[in-house]
Amino acid sequence: MAASAPSVHGRILPASSHLSLSEKLNTQWHEKALWVFMAIVLAHWGEHFAQAYQIWVMGWPPARANGILGLWYPWLIKSEALHYGYALIMLIGLWILRKGFSGRSHTWWMVAFWIQVWHHFEHFLLISQATLHHNLMGKPVPFSVLQFFLPRVQLHLFYNAIVFIPMVIAMYYHMFPPKGEAPAACSCSWYKQDEMEEAGSHA
Repeated sequence: MAASAPSVHGRILPASSHLSLSEKLNTQWHEKALWVFMAIVLAHWGEHFAQAYQIWVMGWPPARANGILGLWYPWLIKSEALHYGYALIMLIGLWILRKGFSGRSHTWWMVAFWIQVWHHFEHFLLISQATLHHNLMGKPVPFSVLQFFLPRVQLHLFYNAIVFIPMVIAMYYHMFPPKGEAPAACSCSWYKQDEMEEAGSHA
């Protein structure tokens, strides 16, 4: 019995055995991959919001405000390796999943990616100083470039916000493609099949 070719929104995809991992992540696995990626992003946001609450609502000093995990593992939150690791995961995730987006959603997703490139550089700068034990301008702790203008807590809230906002816009256009824009080759869109076919016919 021959296996039927997989399809997404009426588009016939190559046989699964012939798809690379990257191709699967951007077609038939794209929706699930985005769920996992966004869960990681939101968990990270939870830590930042908890830290902000501890500082500006509970009145804790920034050195004590370590978020949720930091209440039990303060050494973990203070580790530059952890922060760099998340910045790297964000960069890799944005890059790997980019091909699943199309049209306006792809444009906004790439805006988030390029902002994250800079955010990653800032964290690379921080972990380099921590590793080499030589801080910028003789500072007592590792310093990033824009940290000369904004305190670290506010700065990284800002960084995460300006990466997250275009991601949300990209997800919106990805789930609800504008009229006349062909849907991406995945199951993320919330449009019904007939709406998808109509949009594709005007592309």
